[in-house]
Amino acid sequence: QVACIEVVEAYVERIKEVNPLINAVVKDRFEEALQEARQVDKLLSEGPVDDCLEEKFPLLGVPITVKEAFSLYGMPNTSGLVNRRNVIATSDATVVSRLKQAGAIPLGVTNCSELCMWYESSNRVYGRTNNPYDLQRIVGGSSGGEGSVLAAACSVVGVGSDIGGSIRMPAFFNGVFGHKPTTGVVPNDGQFPNAHGVRTSYLCTGPMCRYAEDLEPVLRVMAGPGVSKLKLNEKVSLEKIKFHCMDHDGGSIFVSPVDKEILQAQKKVVEHLESDLGVRVQHVAIHKMKYSFQIWSAMMSSKDSEGQEAQRFTDLLGDHGKPVWPLWELMKWLVGMSSHTLPAIALGLTEKLVNLNLSGKAKLVSMGKSLQEEMEALLGPDGVLLYPSHPTIAPKHHSPICMPFNFAYTAIFNVLGLPVTQCPLGLGSEGLPLGIQLVAASYNDHLTLAVARYLEKAFGGWVLPGEV
Repeated sequence: QVACIEVVEAYVERIKEVNPLINAVVKDRFEEALQEARQVDKLLSEGPVDDCLEEKFPLLGVPITVKEAFSLYGMPNTSGLVNRRNVIATSDATVVSRLKQAGAIPLGVTNCSELCMWYESSNRVYGRTNNPYDLQRIVGGSSGGEGSVLAAACSVVGVGSDIGGSIRMPAFFNGVFGHKPTTGVVPNDGQFPNAHGVRTSYLCTGPMCRYAEDLEPVLRVMAGPGVSKLKLNEKVSLEKIKFHCMDHDGGSIFVSPVDKEILQAQKKVVEHLESDLGVRVQHVAIHKMKYSFQIWSAMMSSKDSEGQEAQRFTDLLGDHGKPVWPLWELMKWLVGMSSHTLPAIALGLTEKLVNLNLSGKAKLVSMGKSLQEEMEALLGPDGVLLYPSHPTIAPKHHSPICMPFNFAYTAIFNVLGLPVTQCPLGLGSEGLPLGIQLVAASYNDHLTLAVARYLEKAFGGWVLPGEV
């Protein structure tokens, strides 16, 4: 109905209009994108649009953005690390290549946290990204630029990655949809830093979108040949899903209590499912979830099956040069001379502490494996768990440093390998997004995606910032 060039021009203008406020797109490729849009229009003008064309190019002419941690040919690939500021990608990450081959048009790359290991997207290369609903609030991390750019209606689809909630937290704070697929289906190669050792089982690449219906077609393209494992062709009968609900993690001493508004939004979801679908939502209390942060930390730093140690964060900070000394960097930071962010320095310091208690760590790894079995048994072939996306709504800038472990609400599902969809639930009293995580057993991504589409209709999904 509209020319591709018109669509791309509209998104380019929108980015130019709002990016000075949100600082989400850190490098654009507008000229190339407009040229690619003209080629799409030329292709469409040459003959009728048939099923064959749609099958070959399912995302033909769709404008997308890509997290800067992924290689996108000709674009920077620093992951917010100062000593990588001159690194330009000479190829495309596998998922980016697949999206391009499906016809998608990348508009540029978006901001992330330093080395993708913190839930505020701010670094010494590009500065800080702001939340479109309130510029004084964080966008989450590490795919925070994607969350912000989508919420501000500057892109249709975002490419994100998630090892502790890096897709779901930004999707939650910015009121959009984000899907962490079942582990091991969508390829992770072509991003920096990539996972090594045991962490290859925890890192996931997935789609972020404003509309729930867009998650599935994008996930199909990203997954490529592995998509058959995700059962996306199976018809889902919502009335037959066994719904479970957990209001909070059981009271971890490391994590903030869940906000009343988030609990209230979850309660409304339960009431709507029960009244509209006639199902009974079972409230569950899974005791081991109380230790989510400790389990995630222990499993992230454990050896893999071949005895290979997990890569140290301090080595990554040095980026193939000398490892960084976190204590020395902290001293430099205090006098404004460090090229690293405080969260990155703090993570380097805490990394050493995790390995001090090896017997305690082994117990936590064992607890994680047992929790995984418990979750798989609970959810089975037809179960979906409702669980908060985060204990608080989008906090103000810098405040995550005072509540550093709140990401445990998302992180636990990375080490359990389960598919999770973050679903927005409208705005709260302060005009900030609310949301919920939908969790299923491994390879049952089709269930969480179906429930997300249903809840979008019931609760309105994404809301344009400034509209309320």
